[in-house]
Amino acid sequence: MSVLLLALCVNTIDARTRTTRKNLRSVEVPVMALESSDGLLPDSLQAIDPNAVTLKGYSKRASDSKESFFITNNTGHRMSAVRLLLRYTTMNGEMLTQRQVTVPVSLKPGETKLVSIKSFDVQRLFYYYAGPQPRKQATPFKVAFRLTGYDIPVGN
Repeated sequence: MSVLLLALCVNTIDARTRTTRKNLRSVEVPVMALESSDGLLPDSLQAIDPNAVTLKGYSKRASDSKESFFITNNTGHRMSAVRLLLRYTTMNGEMLTQRQVTVPVSLKPGETKLVSIKSFDVQRLFYYYAGPQPRKQATPFKVAFRLTGYDIPVGN
């Protein structure tokens, strides 16, 4: 009796459906930095080190109402809010829109965090070119950024 029960258990274990995917890879696409020499950035940004933060892993599907990305603090001090100029372009380089956002994030020196902001694409017609292609009709876009400022908290 116990041999029969053991045989049934072995057969059901082997017949399991595997739900995990193998050989998944993470593609780390850095977000391009805007150069101040292109004539579209104000001269007041010259005093801010553009390398103080790094953006990677940008994600925005056509169905998303938010944009997500990893932000890294490359300075030697803590940051409490990061202000960015984001420029969205078509695959041909034509500008779709440009906007300034303030990301409320607390970052220690060298720390990286995932953040989300409200998307520029309120009609959900665009998707980030390095992400998955949607089933519905949508337009791919690229994004570039420029650091316009950050806050350094005082005290604890």
